[in-house]
Amino acid sequence: MGKPFGNGFPLAAVVCTDEIAASFANGQEYFNTFGGNPVACAAGLAVLDVIEREGLQQHAFETGKHLRTRLEELAATEHGALIGDVRGSGLFVGVEFVTDRATKEPATAHLSSIVTKLVQEHRILTSVDGPHSNVLVMKPPLAFDKTDVEHFVAALDQTMREVALMDVSAVGHTPT
Repeated sequence: MGKPFGNGFPLAAVVCTDEIAASFANGQEYFNTFGGNPVACAAGLAVLDVIEREGLQQHAFETGKHLRTRLEELAATEHGALIGDVRGSGLFVGVEFVTDRATKEPATAHLSSIVTKLVQEHRILTSVDGPHSNVLVMKPPLAFDKTDVEHFVAALDQTMREVALMDVSAVGHTPT
């Protein structure tokens, strides 16, 4: 785990089973540039203190649940038919876009257009993932709240309506 771990300070952690950890005890040295740095450790502890004090884990759980519910509601609408699946944990959410829910045919070009319009017209940064580049991925900051969810879902709704009227046959892959 890395980037957000130290809230901008270079800090990472390895999480593994005891069996994997024991495999490092083979006589070879393991070295990490930031390993054991007391300043980095202090930053990490401060981040953990804020997460606990401000209830950010519970906030992420509740806001993420609300986000997935709102996305599932959008998927249930006529213009939400491109949404084949909504999945995730906490605020880490994936929305799979398909042209046909029965066959799960990837809607790669549609999603490419949606992601481009979200960033250009709404200033909402998402990413694309999956083997067919048809999964919209959200990883918002912990401060993301239910008001932000409503803003995002409204922008996605509007964008999906606009893309439904477009010819996406010439749209290429959007690198993210």
